[in-house]
Amino acid sequence: MEAVAYSNFRQNLRSFMRKINDDAERMVVTTNDNSDIVVMSKMDYDSWMETFYLMRSPENKRRIDEAIEQLENGLGTIHELIEVDE
Repeated sequence: MEAVAYSNFRQNLRSFMRKINDDAERMVVTTNDNSDIVVMSKMDYDSWMETFYLMRSPENKRRIDEAIEQLENGLGTIHELIEVDE
């Protein structure tokens, strides 16, 4: 994860925003008073929040972990997608 000083981040905000969005990376913005922040794209944030929401429930987490384990053990089934006429 890249780190950049607050003054540099402020001066180059637009280019850093593009880089963060284009590269799907996070960036640490450092300050002199140790109030650093992490900047990420809205799309990545939304994804993290959805994952957090899904894993928050112990029962849901158990079911997701079980499904992942089944896939890793070759117990998944491949299905063809069906096109819907509109």
